[in-house]
Amino acid sequence: MPSTTLHFDAILFDMDGTLIDSTPGVVAAWELFAETYPTINVQEILKNTHGVRTVETVKMFCGVTDPEKLELEVTRFEDAIITMSQEDGREGITLLPGVRTLIDNLGDSKHWTICTSATRGYGSAALEVVGIAPPETIVFAEDVAQGKPQPDPYLLGAKRCGVHPKRCLVVEDAPAGVQSGRAAGCKTLAVTTSHPRDRMVASRPDYLVENLSSVTMVPNETGITVTITTQ
Repeated sequence: MPSTTLHFDAILFDMDGTLIDSTPGVVAAWELFAETYPTINVQEILKNTHGVRTVETVKMFCGVTDPEKLELEVTRFEDAIITMSQEDGREGITLLPGVRTLIDNLGDSKHWTICTSATRGYGSAALEVVGIAPPETIVFAEDVAQGKPQPDPYLLGAKRCGVHPKRCLVVEDAPAGVQSGRAAGCKTLAVTTSHPRDRMVASRPDYLVENLSSVTMVPNETGITVTITTQ
């Protein structure tokens, strides 16, 4: 199988769908919200909002516009992901293939971070569940004025790592995230863990793999050496 080896000053990871699988909890949380907002279509939401901040999805699909109520509903939703992910026989929040090895190899290197659409409360709790220590440079939903597909999360991630966005690799599972990385000027690596391959191809990532077991990352003094193996 062909492989490509590249060097980047920093790696900027998405979280949900890229590093972790929180699907059971997300589905359960939307089903809970359907009890309060019976007009929402859970399957439509799941299909079209992956990678987008909860504040935007709750505002768009539930019609919540009052800032105070919106904040409360976002917290209620993301708390439900954690609490409901293991109820009724659900698998809980788990690491996706290849992630444990990558994160262990990267260790405490300053050349990687996470740029997530999750809030600080949920993101921190989810990472704790799967045993990933958040980098000090992590970017949460509250840290940016505009979420994905706007470039703000990855521009801030690059800034916090002290590098130029054009020298970064964004790792994403959602079209909105790939668009965000591209808009920031980063190279993009997409995985097909959440969306069909043709949909990810349409988002025009620079590289595409099934999951992160096809990728190795080795830190050094100047950044990260990445090897991508494609089928």
